[in-house]
Amino acid sequence: MKHWKLAAACAVLPLALAACGSSSDDDGDRAAPPPSPPAAETPRHIAAVELIGRYESGAYGVSAAEIPAYDAGTKRAFIVNAQSGKVDILDLRAPAAPAHLGVLDAASVTPGAEINSVAVRDGLVAVAVQAANKTDPGHVALYDAASFALLGSVQVGALPDMVTFTPDGKYVLAANEGEPSDDYAIDPEGSVSVIDVADPSAPTARTAGFAAWNGQESALRAQGVRLMGPRASAAQDLEPEYIAVAPDSATAWITLQENNALAKLDIASARITAILPLDAKDHGVEGNGLDVSDADGAIAIKPWPGVKGLYMPDAIAAYTAGGATYLVTANEGDGRPWGEDNPDYWNWGRDADGNWLGLTTADAPGFVDEFRVKHLVHKNGFERRGGDDLPPQLRQLAPGALLDPAVFGYCGATATDPGDCRADEQLGRLTVTWTMGYKQNADGSPQLSADGRLVYDTLYAYGARSFSIRDADGKLVWDSGDQFERITAERYPDWFNSGHDETLFDDRSDNKGPEPEGITLGSIGAKTYAFVGLERVGGIMVYDITDPAKPAFTTYVNSRNFGVDSAADPAGAGDLGPEGLAFVPAADSPTGEPLLIVGHEVSGTTAIYRIVLEDDAS
Repeated sequence: MKHWKLAAACAVLPLALAACGSSSDDDGDRAAPPPSPPAAETPRHIAAVELIGRYESGAYGVSAAEIPAYDAGTKRAFIVNAQSGKVDILDLRAPAAPAHLGVLDAASVTPGAEINSVAVRDGLVAVAVQAANKTDPGHVALYDAASFALLGSVQVGALPDMVTFTPDGKYVLAANEGEPSDDYAIDPEGSVSVIDVADPSAPTARTAGFAAWNGQESALRAQGVRLMGPRASAAQDLEPEYIAVAPDSATAWITLQENNALAKLDIASARITAILPLDAKDHGVEGNGLDVSDADGAIAIKPWPGVKGLYMPDAIAAYTAGGATYLVTANEGDGRPWGEDNPDYWNWGRDADGNWLGLTTADAPGFVDEFRVKHLVHKNGFERRGGDDLPPQLRQLAPGALLDPAVFGYCGATATDPGDCRADEQLGRLTVTWTMGYKQNADGSPQLSADGRLVYDTLYAYGARSFSIRDADGKLVWDSGDQFERITAERYPDWFNSGHDETLFDDRSDNKGPEPEGITLGSIGAKTYAFVGLERVGGIMVYDITDPAKPAFTTYVNSRNFGVDSAADPAGAGDLGPEGLAFVPAADSPTGEPLLIVGHEVSGTTAIYRIVLEDDAS
């Protein structure tokens, strides 16, 4: 691959210096001239993002390249190879030709480990280590970036899913997701670990949990926090996913993805101080449209009244603008399909002939909260899906569901029949959560129709197909609306909303679309940029977010080869499924120009991009 070097440029602004003298002719009485101010750097902006190098793990579809981190001192990248339980170490001194140097192996920390995340600061590498049984406590391990030596480790909560350093380097924070077992028989509490790394050989961890919200589940739901786990307390149901830290290292924000909320952490006291609900995006208004069907054979991005998107962010980052801290989120969306591969779950509560017995579902071996609209609302009720993909918890609520004609009359809904709303070219193919959106009584029980059915006046889809900027209290400042789908439709009309494991047109329109997942921020001069990875169709969206209220689209780059069927030729398909991103500022880069490192989960490749800059005047 070609590698163009970008020459560093710096223009010195002219300075007008007034002569300094006195009435005396004696030079000794003259005042010394003031020192010249430092040369001002010409403001610059991103002109392009170009692929210059790629490392191929040789492992396809097994999460062999997920989260990247970069160590400036050694010029090395550390890449999570989750399936192998290792971190791959790449030499990036020549980023156009990354070389594999070795691995960090978590087997010595705990047998059968899986690694979920990595972070690096000043030569210290922190790794999130999941136990072989994900509901058991995990660990955070610390390694030396130069020697690869294991320095120490500490036990944390179940399923540590992400680690990050505080900007001051004093702590490592770990988001312990605490996912349940597939049958929901075991549901550990979610938590955040605050780890003191002053002595890497003996790190100590304090736990910030959610027990203070146990007993307040009804109030949290009323505020918009999504608590859905069967038999789960708030502490069990809240699942930390990703962490952003304020520049002053005092506060952190944690995405609670499945709960559609953020948690706010006071780092000094290791205490969760607030849970911030994120509400939902109205897909019924212009600019917030989406393509809802994978079976209409068309690109149809438009508003759909009555449809809302649960933001459910995965990655989150923080930055400062105008003296205030802002949060940037990638609004991926995520359901809870626990037990979906277990026939005993789908047949639970039925007799040998498949008849519904009307039993309580408290002991059902799983919980699946996803359902297509065409299966949710049908004039013949739910039983047509019984034993197939009908969640028993939904069947316990009612024998069927309808759409409120006051909202969905535009697609043919009536008081007794969903009409054309179920059609594939309408809302029928869209995947939504059945747990929200139906009319309720004051006590939270379903408000049923005359014939005893649920009545949905809102359909809640997963994710917002966008990235957002919020203030420190979680209030929405700006959202990219439907720009991701519109930009990818323009650039790749033949592969619009393709999946990441198969190259198919319109494949993901019914379920989260391009699926923004990873995000990282980069500062270039006075500007701040967001780099957002689209997990399904692939590629990186770049936005100038210097003004949080007025971000500007900069560019979109995709190093996937759409001309190759990834299912038939994985090696020739390029980079598939961007998962994590790391920005390398020019001062830390081996080339003296900013770089972007992206781990691709499906293709098992790590892509290295150079960021091409231009003077603002050019």
